Formats: sequence, structure tokens, C-alpha cells
Amino acid sequence: MDTLPELRDIHLPSEDISIFPLAYGWWYILAGIAVLAVSIYVIHWIRRTSALLYARHLLKPLKDSNNIEAAVKMSEILRRICVRKYPEAVALADHQWIEFINSKTRKPLQGKVAELLKNAPFVPEDSRMYTSADVADLWLFCNRWIGENL
Repeated sequence: MDTLPELRDIHLPSEDISIFPLAYGWWYILAGIAVLAVSIYVIHWIRRTSALLYARHLLKPLKDSNNIEAAVKMSEILRRICVRKYPEAVALADHQWIEFINSKTRKPLQGKVAELLKNAPFVPEDSRMYTSADVADLWLFCNRWIGENL
């Protein structure tokens, strides 16, 4: 018995076959990639914001201080930020330190305030070399520098 003539011919679809709509598994994979990308962005934002808030928290009590000790603490805060963000700058001193700090800001530190930042750890507390206005200017610079670099 010959059954070959009873077989129907193979018919190809009239349209091209598309990959859309995607199967559920592909949608899960795409959603997972999107969630992963958003999570990485959020974690990066939280880390950056928390570092900025912590640095500003350390700087805030020094705003009303007008002594050399406050300038020393401001210098330490800037160095701590550099340990985290710019490790190559930690060993810099004197003019190299000021040049590096100025290279990372739009409005560079100069004059007596730059000398205060550079010399603060070595100036005696009872020195009248720097005024409270110099310390206040240094505080403003540090606050701006932190905002630009963290």
C-alpha cells in the first residue's frame, strides 16, 4: 500500500519569522540586567553621597573656629579625602600639595590662605601670622573643594 500521495505538502509560513515577542525567559534576563544596572548606579550614588556628607560633617564644626588648630584639621580632612580618591597625592608637601589641590578645583587657592593650608601644621597656636578671616577663607575653600571632588 502506497501512502505517499496522502501526505500533505510542507507549507512555509507566509511571513518572516521574528524573534518578537520574546519568550518569558528572555524578559526575565532583560529585567535582571536592568535591575543590576540600576542597583550598581544606586550603590555608587550612595557611596559618593555618604562620603560627601561625612566630609562636610567633619568640616562643619570648624566653621566658627578661627584658630590655627582648625586650619590643621582642615588640612587633615583634605588629606584624608586624597587618601581615598587621589592616593598619588598623599605624599605631596609644600608647593606641590597646593598645586595639586588647585589642579582639582575651578577656583584655585592662593595668597595667604594657600600659605595657611601649607604651613598650618607647623605654625604655633599662639602665632598672629594668620587672621581669623584667613581661617574662614580656608574653610570656604575646603567646603567648595570637597563638593567638587567627592
